[in-house]
Amino acid sequence: MSASHRSTHALSGTFGSAAAAGCAAGLNAQQMRWLLSYAAQQASGIASWQRDTDHIEKAFDFAGMSARDGVTAALLVQAGATGVDDVLSGADNLFQAFPPMNDPSMFTDQLGERFEISRTNVKKWTVGSPIQAPLDALESLMKKNAFSATQVKELEVRVSTNEAKVVNNREIPDISLQHMLAVMLLDKTVTFRSAHDVPRMKDAATLAERAKVKLIPDAELDKLIPKRAAIVTVRLADGKSFSGRVEAVRGTADNPMTREEVVAKARDLIVPVLGRATSQKLIDTVFAIERVRNVVEFRPLIARA
Repeated sequence: MSASHRSTHALSGTFGSAAAAGCAAGLNAQQMRWLLSYAAQQASGIASWQRDTDHIEKAFDFAGMSARDGVTAALLVQAGATGVDDVLSGADNLFQAFPPMNDPSMFTDQLGERFEISRTNVKKWTVGSPIQAPLDALESLMKKNAFSATQVKELEVRVSTNEAKVVNNREIPDISLQHMLAVMLLDKTVTFRSAHDVPRMKDAATLAERAKVKLIPDAELDKLIPKRAAIVTVRLADGKSFSGRVEAVRGTADNPMTREEVVAKARDLIVPVLGRATSQKLIDTVFAIERVRNVVEFRPLIARA
């Protein structure tokens, strides 16, 4: 991404949502070819979203735009539009449009054997990805050693050099490593509300804990990328110290969350919007989606309370 200035999230998201929408629309094999053609025309994505300090454009680029593009492709074909039969080969195809950083063989690598949906990562914490491992490590150390924020003299956090640049004292709470580690120290957890509480960034108690956090870019951890590893060392005022290392972040395919953890995160996100009763019914319906006869059944379950 850094070499081309492009961002893959819009590309893969558009094709993924198009495939899902095409299946939902009941398109046949020929229509699926045209659907890919329209998805290819809508595929875009540049890395400038990283400069949005409010982190709002990222949500659109990663999810909203891709969903819109994929559904649009399916609706066009379902309505009778035709298109290019094979946009992945022939003159001016998709791969030729995005040279040289692509490998067409990846499209069929382990086709029918490896299923990407089962390799999907789900964030446990609603914060920037480079902060996931440090929060995992600190939470584990606090549970094992039962220390409080007032006992901590220094909190040393090591992450890869590239990740350190992304989350070092950022101006928004959920992307600031120092701030989120301070919140974990004080609250012993991180919620959506606490991760997006902008006024708390000026709170005296939080600032006092934040001052204890020392971020160290570690070139050795660069060697583990794409794993987002972290080493957290806690030094207490009485001289004791504890250290924890996380390589398999909770929620990743290497260390997946349990169903109960996923549901707990969902509740944290949707109960304030939909209410407890509707949220529970929505969760139950999703887990029994094979019994849903029409997606319209979801409409009353996603209406704001």
